Amino acid sequence: MSIARERILASVRRSLRRAGPLPESVREVLDRRLDAPAPNLKPALDDDPVSHFVHKADAVHARISRVSTLAEVSGVVLRHIEEHGLGESIVAAPGLEGVQWSNRLAVERRAARGSDQISVTGAFAGIAETGSVMLLSGPESPTTLNFLPEDHVVVLRESRIVPHLEDAWAMLREERGSMPRTVNLICGPSKTGDVELVILEGAHGPRRLHVIVVRE
Repeated sequence: MSIARERILASVRRSLRRAGPLPESVREVLDRRLDAPAPNLKPALDDDPVSHFVHKADAVHARISRVSTLAEVSGVVLRHIEEHGLGESIVAAPGLEGVQWSNRLAVERRAARGSDQISVTGAFAGIAETGSVMLLSGPESPTTLNFLPEDHVVVLRESRIVPHLEDAWAMLREERGSMPRTVNLICGPSKTGDVELVILEGAHGPRRLHVIVVRE
């Protein structure tokens, strides 16, 4: 344990008026709560989760394309780069499988670099309530892909869209067991209104977010 972390934990213990580790009885209660978290009250959705996700994502200026199969993903990406003049080189997440890329595209599977213009990643989940996508860090999906390029394309299966944020966390606990180092919740392209309350997109990350929702 680092010295800085021990100092922080020691400060927390002092504020709680506790000198040492938690008593075993208290630890058991907390472990039970973590193993079976009580559900919170969730707002009802007016329509099905997929339609609600599309509506909410569109409201925060994410571009949405809906396709039937993964075979159509390459064509959507190709049209995106042609529309915005991004060349024909893309960097894709190493774990993004099942996409047959067009011969016109030069595809590299690696972490992003500062010179990359467009990245394509998968998403662990989509959250209908907010129109957000949940991405997990790891060798198969480097976090740099989510923030360095100016254009970020996310491939999201309809079956991975859940109604609420709590549902996404529950799915993560059930499928992964342990948490990854980083969980990114992305809701639309990067934007700020700090300068005279004028919304500027691309301030701290991608200028454009394009979510491809795959029915398959």
